[in-house]
Amino acid sequence: MNNYNVDSFLSYTIGILVFFIGVHLNKKFSVLRNFNIPEPVTGGLIAALIVFAIYLIADVEIQFELDTRDRLLVYFFTAIGLNARLSDLIDGGKPLFILLVLTLSFIVIQNVIGLAGAQLVGVPSEVGVLAGSMSLIGGHGTAIAWAPEVSKQGISNAMEIGVASATLGLVLASLIGGPIARFLLKKYQLSGKREEEVEASVGIAYDQTESINHLNIMAVLLTLHIAIILGYLANQAIAEAGFKLPLFVTCLLTAILLSNSIPRIMPKIHWPAHTRALALVSDFSLGLFLAMSLMSMQLWTIAELAGSLLIILILQTAIAIMFILWILFPLMGKNYQAAVLSAGFGGFALGATPTAIANMTAVTKANGPAPTAFIILPLVAAFFVDVANAFVIRMALAM
Repeated sequence: MNNYNVDSFLSYTIGILVFFIGVHLNKKFSVLRNFNIPEPVTGGLIAALIVFAIYLIADVEIQFELDTRDRLLVYFFTAIGLNARLSDLIDGGKPLFILLVLTLSFIVIQNVIGLAGAQLVGVPSEVGVLAGSMSLIGGHGTAIAWAPEVSKQGISNAMEIGVASATLGLVLASLIGGPIARFLLKKYQLSGKREEEVEASVGIAYDQTESINHLNIMAVLLTLHIAIILGYLANQAIAEAGFKLPLFVTCLLTAILLSNSIPRIMPKIHWPAHTRALALVSDFSLGLFLAMSLMSMQLWTIAELAGSLLIILILQTAIAIMFILWILFPLMGKNYQAAVLSAGFGGFALGATPTAIANMTAVTKANGPAPTAFIILPLVAAFFVDVANAFVIRMALAM
């Protein structure tokens, strides 16, 4: 086996190419557009399959350096924070609570399904926990963090199983969100508010008549960098106090605070919230982040652990879809916002928060903005899930 490492700059460049491949394929094949499959998902999966083919044919393992990708995630969530209005946050109070309760409930359900699936296919219960909330709602980071603990219980390849489960979950999450939203929108005849001067970009309405030039792009980047610097300092302070939060969370909250205070304190400053320039940077960051994430998936880890693991994950996917259609969508109000959140929850429950955002973005760009959804889902995913997930995982491993 030969290893080939692609440096950060070249990975960045390939990511842009992969994104454009997705754009071309989505334009060419209407089925991809009709089911709201995001362009970076289309291109990223094609790239991942090509990398997998190289692995099989040439015996070469390609690994991408993803430092730039991680920075793009921070850019994106900071932009979401800059667009957040206090009124949207207040409106999101009740939906936020309902979504939180549903998410915490689903963490338990996901582990129950994992344990039941493990028993069904005749593998150790620890494998079921690895293919439960540890790798799905938890994602790659949680799976990697808990793998040593699972290894102590006799599962020597716990790391490989957890990473493979998280990787396949990311693929499934990217594919189910759009079709779920399409089904709900069509069945209940739902749509967002669309006006000629307003266009949807990551769920936020902005003035389409505003021009874009190098000055307002640079103003957006300066504002984002200031918010990120302050968010980084806040993150360091929180860490020193004994708490640990992802950097994008503190940057998101810092941006929300700035966006709801600076324009009032200094009204003469042109604040970039809800501008085309900010929407452009936000869309670029999310699209490229997701393209790079999917193209870098090591699908051979899934191939080596196929069979029992695949059966469990198919079962997890089916339960997630039923939970969204029969429980989450009705309790969230059976409206357009609930349909957008349903697409996002499909991305989050099986994949990761950026996948959820990408799913929701694909829906809102075609049907209209849903700003509350883009605020409450990241907050639920960032603040509450990791703590609750750790508690449930600990209980599941003890069973």
